[in-house]
Amino acid sequence: MDAPEKETILFVDDEKSILDIADTYFTSRGYNVLTANNGREAVELLGHRHVDCCFTDINMPEMDGLELAEYIRGHDNTIPVIVMTGYPSLDNTIQTLKNGVVDFLVKPVNLHQMELCVQRVLRERRLFIKNVILSKELEGKAKLEKLNAELLTKIEDLNILNRILSDFAALHESTDVFKQLVEMTVDIVNADAACFYLINEASQNPLPIARAGAQWMQKEAAEPSEGMDRGSGSASIFCGGDKIHDLIMEVIQDEQPLIIASNNGGCQRLPDQFLSFMLVPLKIRAKILGVLMASICRGNRRFNEKDLYYLDFMNKKASAGIENLALYENIYNNLLSTLYAFVKAIEARDPYTKQHSSRVTLLAVSLAKTIGCTVEEQEILNVSGLLHDIGKIGIRDDILLKPGRLDPQEYLIIQQHPVIGYEIMGHLGLWTREKQIVRSHHERFDGTGYPDRIAGQKIPLLARILSVADVYDALASNRAYRNRMPENRILEIMFAGAGTQFDPQVIDVFRAMHRSGELAQALIGEEAAMNAK
Repeated sequence: MDAPEKETILFVDDEKSILDIADTYFTSRGYNVLTANNGREAVELLGHRHVDCCFTDINMPEMDGLELAEYIRGHDNTIPVIVMTGYPSLDNTIQTLKNGVVDFLVKPVNLHQMELCVQRVLRERRLFIKNVILSKELEGKAKLEKLNAELLTKIEDLNILNRILSDFAALHESTDVFKQLVEMTVDIVNADAACFYLINEASQNPLPIARAGAQWMQKEAAEPSEGMDRGSGSASIFCGGDKIHDLIMEVIQDEQPLIIASNNGGCQRLPDQFLSFMLVPLKIRAKILGVLMASICRGNRRFNEKDLYYLDFMNKKASAGIENLALYENIYNNLLSTLYAFVKAIEARDPYTKQHSSRVTLLAVSLAKTIGCTVEEQEILNVSGLLHDIGKIGIRDDILLKPGRLDPQEYLIIQQHPVIGYEIMGHLGLWTREKQIVRSHHERFDGTGYPDRIAGQKIPLLARILSVADVYDALASNRAYRNRMPENRILEIMFAGAGTQFDPQVIDVFRAMHRSGELAQALIGEEAAMNAK
């Protein structure tokens, strides 16, 4: 008796390497393999070749995978289609369901996984064909609905995991991680309350540092409950007294997650107000930093193993996020310290400009705050103000410290310091906006400044603000080639520069702050701070 002939698999992908690997592997496994570079070529093959199963990418030229799936469904709905993609999205996965796709694989796809998928879908195809022939139409429809339901469940799981990954990747502060953790817990596992407890080795009482939950839970949390002899009143609903404290300490000791799926009043370990309960430890470099708690206190829903998996996955991503943020903050602070040391070195070369960068920064941030700049913009200006003259590290002493006026050639050289500063900051790969402000702080509103001779609104707003603060402090300071100017003369120069050297709107704010005494108060505060140092 002849052995049954192996089925024919069609692989459709615009990446030749994927087609070659799939062809070699599945041919060696005894399958007949056909390949096509896009949906249009696949349609031509289907016109004269028998196909039992089709793997297709989504994004391809001429005819994409979704269009191909729709064609195959109309051509022969017994051919199972499996979509492979490196860029899954909710829209694509929903569309694949509409087009009759039976599975959805995310690249890179393991060849063994693909073979298992082939075996399963071909087995299901044989059963499907048999049902089409022998069974009622209703039975066949029920099976398809079951397959689609399974795929929908896979899609839902994938979307939740992708959301966890993307949400934690977008955070920029360590404190935000804990807030995000409890808020996502309430949302993803439908908890009534969530709390993150920080573990302090010096204390036996875990410290609740982030909470989330319904308003009625928050209100009850503010009122101490009877029998809650551990934990403050503000955390009583989250702590649950001695029982919850003991469960937390158990999780810390065992270093394993804990789930009490259902408490019907017979569980002596859990307070009656908790109907379902989970605790998951969060580790940093194999050491427990804290414990995440989730609870259900009303309704019929109860936690299950999948909910515990989600919380454990969230904790792992939160742990990685905290480590990355700590590493980034450490590198960031070290870089700032190094660059500030360069600025101090420049000021040490020229005693006349000592603390110039600090004063300019203080004035610029004060102006920005009054103008209405955001906190983020003020922080950007703080960094760029302190570093605005860092490029002078590359200017020769005989030019930088010259007691008299610069000749035209020397002036061209000194004009290079904004570009030098821009390039120094650019090599670090940080501070994209800050380095542009450093480059542009000597541009003039009328376009006659340097180094790029840009004008008006094309000059970044923060650079226009910094320019006013820089010139004011330069005129108000002793220099190697002149003494400090009288205040009335400084103001004449500043006000006369509105519309030519300076942004007139920034000068208007400068004038108002000077008249009100705000700038003087800011400078007094800065001088006191410097003297204290």
